[in-house]
Amino acid sequence: MFRFRKKELSTEELTLAQECRQEAEGLYRSGKYHCAEAVLEVVRRHFTPELPGSLVQSVSGFGGGSGSGCICGAISGGTVALGLALKGDKKAIAHLTRELHAWFKVKYGVTCCKTIRQTHKGACPILTGEVAGKIAEMLEKH
Repeated sequence: MFRFRKKELSTEELTLAQECRQEAEGLYRSGKYHCAEAVLEVVRRHFTPELPGSLVQSVSGFGGGSGSGCICGAISGGTVALGLALKGDKKAIAHLTRELHAWFKVKYGVTCCKTIRQTHKGACPILTGEVAGKIAEMLEKH
């Protein structure tokens, strides 16, 4: 069975996660990026800077729950970011994606964008930052 090492995050790693949180929230608040784009851009900058910034456009359709209100765009963008950062390690991608979804459900109750926007009004910039920070923490542990 595939297992991940659990380790404590160093001060430096916590700083990176906090930096990612702040950057993603700032990008969202700027109005130039929505949730999925902000998460992917921040993870790209810090973990896969060799990839072109134009890649962020690939998740443009995920904002607002992919237009239908379903899955949160920050989670969708984060899932794409994990796939890019882990470069085809399907077991790790699947494991960390499940971990991301479980963490988000504990924090917000659901992954449905429409429900989150009704029950946590105004939370999108903050949760965008939190998702980017969580992904940074997970990638640093991995």
